[in-house]
Amino acid sequence: MNRSQKIIRTSIIGIVANVLLAAFKAVVGVLASSVAIVMDAVNNLSDALSSVITIIGTKLSERPADREHPFGFGRIEYFSAIIIAVIVLTAGITSLIESVKKIFQPTEPEYTTVTLLVIVVAVVVKLVLGQFVKRQGQQLKSDALIASGSDALFDAVITLATLVSAGIMLLWHVSLDGFLGALISIVIIKAGFEMLASPVNELLGARISPDLVHDIKQEVLAFEGVHGVFDIILHNYGPNVLIGSLHINVYDTMDAHDIHGLTRRISEQMYTRHGIVMTVGIYAVATGDNRRAELQSKVMQALAKHKEILQVHGFYYFEKEHRVSVDVVPDISVHDEAALSSYLTDEIKALVPGEDVTIVIDHNYSE
Repeated sequence: MNRSQKIIRTSIIGIVANVLLAAFKAVVGVLASSVAIVMDAVNNLSDALSSVITIIGTKLSERPADREHPFGFGRIEYFSAIIIAVIVLTAGITSLIESVKKIFQPTEPEYTTVTLLVIVVAVVVKLVLGQFVKRQGQQLKSDALIASGSDALFDAVITLATLVSAGIMLLWHVSLDGFLGALISIVIIKAGFEMLASPVNELLGARISPDLVHDIKQEVLAFEGVHGVFDIILHNYGPNVLIGSLHINVYDTMDAHDIHGLTRRISEQMYTRHGIVMTVGIYAVATGDNRRAELQSKVMQALAKHKEILQVHGFYYFEKEHRVSVDVVPDISVHDEAALSSYLTDEIKALVPGEDVTIVIDHNYSE
């Protein structure tokens, strides 16, 4: 069973559980002549909507790539998670409004044995369902499932608050419905925004997991002939589609055939192990006793001494033009990149008279 099938199976379990709980509440509500319980049954049917949205989103995300969408439709899953997060936010805001009304216009609720039985059953089912769906979402890295599971857990918390309020009402004849409801509603609204942040960040281009970046670096460095890994850039087009690029240092004595073979092996391994379509670029490291190696040593060492520079790479000497080009990655504290480039250019020009100098301000997109 692949990832999509597991997500759909989990969502179906959520739908079945909500439908069965709704049926139970409806039967009890009719037998007890309780409109409130019957309406709560209808609410459970609407809760199944989160699971339906997850299934639809998962199915749509599996559509194969086409001419207009060459990277596929994997990002549709993020839209599913956004819709569910909005549903949670809407529920939280609605609950807050109703709770505030109860604070200023309190009503004395009536609880029966049947009502309390329904509340207990609902809490148990929703807690078990919510934990299961959310755990599956975390394992499958599905924001939609995580949001759906959180939705069920919040329902359980709201219902549990009702149970606590009922107990206090029966023992001390004090109604805390409004206050408990308002407190829980605020928690739900906060969580709704947090749930919304994850898929929105993915769509905006969130930074890739540091663990994945570390693994990529170590794996690429393990290849014979690789003497440095730089400029790792990864674009997320869905949970199973990553497009990326990186640069490696190789000695300038390596010929084109060997470089081709090395980059091909790296690309194949990245796709096999991580599902990444990776483009591998080359930085040639000057070796031997020549002008290139001399300039490289001087320039790299001088730039590396600057505390505001995190990384120096990509050195190249254009012999015919008498021009040196090198990439530097500044610390996040550097705000005026143009000023830094100008300052470093003047410094290196003084170090290598007779040579033109190009300082490229690079950025760290993954670490």
